[in-house]
Amino acid sequence: MRKIFGLLAVACCLVAYLPAQQKTIPIQELVTGKPPKGFMQPLPSVMEWLNNNELVLAQRGENRSDVKMLRYNIATNTTTPFIQNNDAQMGKRVTVMNNDLFLFINGNPTQITHDTAQERNPTFSPDSNFIAYTKNNNLYAYNIANQKEVQLTFDGSATILNGYASWVYLEEIYGRPTHYRAFWWSPDSKTLAYARFDESMVPIFPIYSSEGKHGYLEETRYPQPGDKNPEVKIGFVHPDGGNITWANFNEKDDQYFGWPIWRSDNNSLWLPWMNRKQDSLIIYEVNTQTGTRKPVYTETQKTWIDLEDRVGGRINFLKNGKGYIAQSDKSGWNMLYLYNMDGTLQHPITNGKYTVTGIEYIDEANRIIYFTARGLENSTRIDLYKISFDGGTPKRITFGNYNHSVNFSPFGNYFITTYSNTQTPTRMALVDVNGKIIKELGNAKGAEMDRYAIAKTEIIRIKSADGLFELPALVTWPAHYDKNKKYPMLISIYGGPNAGTVWDKWNWTANRELLAQEGLIQVAFDHRASGQFGKAGVNYMYHDLGYWEMEDYSTMAKWFINNAGADPARICITGFSYGGYMTCMALTYKSDVFTYGMAGGSVVDWQLYDSHYTERYMGTPAENEEGYRKSSVLNYVNNYKGMLQIVHGTMDDNVHMQNSIQLISALEDAKKPFEMMLYPGGRHGWPYLSAKWDDFQNLKTKFIYKYLLRKSVPEGLIH
Repeated sequence: MRKIFGLLAVACCLVAYLPAQQKTIPIQELVTGKPPKGFMQPLPSVMEWLNNNELVLAQRGENRSDVKMLRYNIATNTTTPFIQNNDAQMGKRVTVMNNDLFLFINGNPTQITHDTAQERNPTFSPDSNFIAYTKNNNLYAYNIANQKEVQLTFDGSATILNGYASWVYLEEIYGRPTHYRAFWWSPDSKTLAYARFDESMVPIFPIYSSEGKHGYLEETRYPQPGDKNPEVKIGFVHPDGGNITWANFNEKDDQYFGWPIWRSDNNSLWLPWMNRKQDSLIIYEVNTQTGTRKPVYTETQKTWIDLEDRVGGRINFLKNGKGYIAQSDKSGWNMLYLYNMDGTLQHPITNGKYTVTGIEYIDEANRIIYFTARGLENSTRIDLYKISFDGGTPKRITFGNYNHSVNFSPFGNYFITTYSNTQTPTRMALVDVNGKIIKELGNAKGAEMDRYAIAKTEIIRIKSADGLFELPALVTWPAHYDKNKKYPMLISIYGGPNAGTVWDKWNWTANRELLAQEGLIQVAFDHRASGQFGKAGVNYMYHDLGYWEMEDYSTMAKWFINNAGADPARICITGFSYGGYMTCMALTYKSDVFTYGMAGGSVVDWQLYDSHYTERYMGTPAENEEGYRKSSVLNYVNNYKGMLQIVHGTMDDNVHMQNSIQLISALEDAKKPFEMMLYPGGRHGWPYLSAKWDDFQNLKTKFIYKYLLRKSVPEGLIH
């Protein structure tokens, strides 16, 4: 399930009381969506490290089309224009044009396929001598030397997919950025590993398109909780063709396979395997010549294990071939562990109640790991640390009370940090691995910013009702805020497991500033299972989606009502996808607290979502009948008494429109008022449909002004 946030999503912000010489930004300027001239300035973007001492930066002007490419030399502290020479055209690249492949060698194009089928995901072998791709659900390779296309599989069909992922694998396991690719080159370029999916037993979900005279149905093999999943085999084949070797698994077993990892020193494949219940993970080393396998990592948990690879990698091989570093949240917090290559644990490297968010660099010579983490200083910030292979106390490398995003140089001598907090506009600096700032590279704060009074944004902590958690809220207070007055409140959330939105970073927008001037309290809430409190907090959601989120959200909303001037008659919550589910639950299950809601692309009953995501938390309906009943919005429709805006893309292939239709039907049967809008052709979000996206933003703006602010929309704000 993906997170989508509209322009009105509140995830950080702005202004408070400021000295008299500062002036308010006129609403007439804010309705344009742009800050005043000189208020902010663009930061450079890191395009690439040329080597360990030089990098290329792209510096944009106020006009985004005005871009200067700059080469920065660390040793000489000089910046010179970077002129991209013909080297960029040298070498090989491949692209898809008009459903055929074109190979460019030193800038010269050659068409290498000539058919009506669409080639997908062309990928060079590591030695650049072959290109692998799929078409008609079969796997192919093109030998550049002899200019020959070789078909590697022959059973591709509407339900047999070779090297092309089944929908549930794309969405929930591999991730949409993979574009359905399910094949992987070996480091020596001699083997292609690929996944073969048999979807024939997976139920079809029809998605209706209204285009044309008769419309049409788009049919997706979409397994819902308890349904049969696709059967998967992992095969190995030479790029010049020949016999296929199958990994020694039984495709009839109820199982999942994760994104594989190649071991470069012996060209074996490390393949994550997980049972359907998702509480047992085994990574097998598979021999590509024989298909035999042996376990090299095992993990079980009482709740679930995420199959998706973590940021920075679940498994990080040491170059000396003597072991690997693994990430696991089995302790309740994501930590680092040192393993031997045979899968025996040497020892934990990190230990504590904080969350490692990624490994940035491993210095094997000095046995030091550089990693990012949240919670050692503050759970709403990420910092960079270093620690010995032997463990001990992590040493913080980054500085100040900021949230940091880092980019390491190739050999780990330097890193670039992009940093900010709610009161400090984003800055960029070059830092060495001892934490010394070498050079400030940019500051988003413009020369005119201090002339303006902007709304105050801060993070506050609210104790949960059971007293176990200090829940974080990001709040932007209304301009000229007076806690003795009553203000409408807009709560922007996502709400899913380990998917919090409260971060201590700068994210000023003209729209948030405008709404602050209009007198709106704007907040983002994170509940106990948002990731702020590690996997230990997320585990509260096991077999119980919806309950703890709503308990914590209602506690936080009531705090604002009782302590911060929030008007109990104008408490609005908004979100998309899982956030839409939260919004619908708030307006039904917690209708005593939440009076208005804007819900987009919403799940309303977990039996209607996909198998892998839902069962990870809820189990199957047969295993957890009561949990599914309690978590369904449809069971609380009679509690509804406010006003809910429901929106959905008509061709949403992720959270099907079926969800909103069933909710609308239930509201109609209960004679409850609501608002709705459909976006024809829209998927799970529709920013690519510009007119419809604008209408969606306008729809939310009108809702806020009508029900929360109770005034007319400023001229020019609707576009």
